[in-house]
Amino acid sequence: MTISDIIIRPATESDLPEILTIYNDAIINTTAVYNYTPHTLAMRKEWFDQKMADGFPVFVAESNNEVIGFSTFGLFRAWAAYKYTIESSVYISPEHRNKGVGKLLIPPLLEQARIMQLHTLVAGIDASNIASIKLHEHFGFSEVAHFKEVGYKFGKWLDLIFLQLILETPEHPTEQ
Repeated sequence: MTISDIIIRPATESDLPEILTIYNDAIINTTAVYNYTPHTLAMRKEWFDQKMADGFPVFVAESNNEVIGFSTFGLFRAWAAYKYTIESSVYISPEHRNKGVGKLLIPPLLEQARIMQLHTLVAGIDASNIASIKLHEHFGFSEVAHFKEVGYKFGKWLDLIFLQLILETPEHPTEQ
């Protein structure tokens, strides 16, 4: 696989089994998700349906007709004044990590955020996930918070950092 072989496209419901496999690997084998229990296909379907209902994008990276990664964003916090801030997520299948796939999945999120007139993207990343931190910094994200020992997984305390990217949007913010 080369980067030029990868297609980035909006996800469809038929991608959910592969998205689920990627996400569950992150739960089971990494600190990218501070959860212990793998999700079910029904849970991923509910997640996807909610993303679509909220108008939030889900993109997949596809190589040789196989989904090898996905990216999305969603609400940062549910209160009205946070409506211009979203939290982004990027997940790559284990065999395709550190090969540039993430660099293909973030630009469509940024483009969609601009189209949607959003202002701030936040990424919560385990402090030990240097590859993800560097990926986000490549796109202009910078660290704004470091929470010590807020998670516990694999027999150890985990630090969580927040990175933030401020966009030049919206053109005319409102309080409605």
